[in-house]
Amino acid sequence: MDHYIDIQIKPDAEMRENVLLNKVYTKFHKALFFLKSTDIGISFPRYKVLLGNIVRIHGTESRLLELQNTNWLGGLSGYCKMAKIQAIPNDVSYRTISRKQANMTMAKLRRLLKRGSISVQEAKKYKAKMHTQSLDNPFFELNSTSNGNTHRRYIEFGEFQNFPAMGKFDFFGLSKQATVPWF
Repeated sequence: MDHYIDIQIKPDAEMRENVLLNKVYTKFHKALFFLKSTDIGISFPRYKVLLGNIVRIHGTESRLLELQNTNWLGGLSGYCKMAKIQAIPNDVSYRTISRKQANMTMAKLRRLLKRGSISVQEAKKYKAKMHTQSLDNPFFELNSTSNGNTHRRYIEFGEFQNFPAMGKFDFFGLSKQATVPWF
């Protein structure tokens, strides 16, 4: 992983930043799935509380060229400014960027009730506890192409590291083991 591409999100009156970011991330996911890629990662260099307006895609130069050749942004390219592929600077930190999942969800509660594993009284306690343990991580709101449901994909940023850690990325460009350069 020695190169990167920055994509700056350019919202306008008809497309807010968060909506545009969700759409770009969905298209990125579809492109990684199409390429069957486990060697392309993603980061958000302007992350503070929100993910920010820059998406940084990491990989080898040849792999990033392959991604670009798929024209994966399609109609969203008018809302984005894609920089040229560049080499990673020398003095960088590294960190994991991964998915964060809630342990207690309404879907899980419905399954427990349907299965009879939990009583109605226990379900009330479950709901109360679920609301006290909600996630406050930044997230994407994605629409499933298989069932049309909307779900949130929460993002967790790992601690800074001095050296890269190798591993595989999922089709969302995330990994609990592999790091991306952070600069």
